[in-house]
Amino acid sequence: MEINQVTNKIIGAAIEVHRELGPGLLENIYELCLCREFEICRLSFQRQVEIPVVYKGLSLDYGYRADLIVENKVLVEIKSVAELLPIHEAQVLTYLKMGDWKLGLIFNFIVRLMKNGIRRLVYDLDEKENNSLRPLRLSGKST
Repeated sequence: MEINQVTNKIIGAAIEVHRELGPGLLENIYELCLCREFEICRLSFQRQVEIPVVYKGLSLDYGYRADLIVENKVLVEIKSVAELLPIHEAQVLTYLKMGDWKLGLIFNFIVRLMKNGIRRLVYDLDEKENNSLRPLRLSGKST
């Protein structure tokens, strides 16, 4: 399945979970329900995927984990916070870099309309930009 198709299904699943539950619950509840939606949509996924931190050949065991990896292509980070902050985007971009994924989605389920709680981020490996990280937003207000 092509990455845009995967992304569309993931976003649709998040919207369905938000439509059913509404805002205000804990992140782990949304994670479990999102997993159920992925099963219904026949998307393969892994929960709480360990992200290795390696510094100059030294493997550091600090327990960083991605909430969900879908179809081995898309990292999904789930939040239930009053406002997404730049640190949330930085976290996902760093996870993308360390896990060698290219696309990440942040879902903030605390919003009234789910479309306002979605951020799409891309880890850009363009040589001209010196392996920079560049966030791209799907929707919602800029942070």
